[in-house]
Amino acid sequence: MHELSVTQSLLDMSVKEAEKAGAAGIDEIKIVIGDLTGISEECVQFYFDIISKDTIAEDAALSFKRIPAAFRCKKCGHVFDRKKLMFNCPVCGSPGVLIGRGKELYIEGIEVRYDGDKTG
Repeated sequence: MHELSVTQSLLDMSVKEAEKAGAAGIDEIKIVIGDLTGISEECVQFYFDIISKDTIAEDAALSFKRIPAAFRCKKCGHVFDRKKLMFNCPVCGSPGVLIGRGKELYIEGIEVRYDGDKTG
């Protein structure tokens, strides 16, 4: 359910920036999501389709880039991405420690259009 508030924030920020730039509409919002956020792209898309109605982002496409969680092996220092529920080093089998990657959640870019730009 936290996807609703996240999606509302993403929409609000995108609309604010597009309006500040004088855009007539938003064509695409590029979103980066870390695996450890627990955010589902499907839920974000679902909520976005509902709450973007009657805004300049109504017909915008959402594109997502996933960032995997990264760990460093306690024993050998090897850095590795988590695969499914694996937390052990693929090199030596020792447990890994989370190093921070995978917590990302931000807008990477917004593609806008200005009056007269829309085709189709």
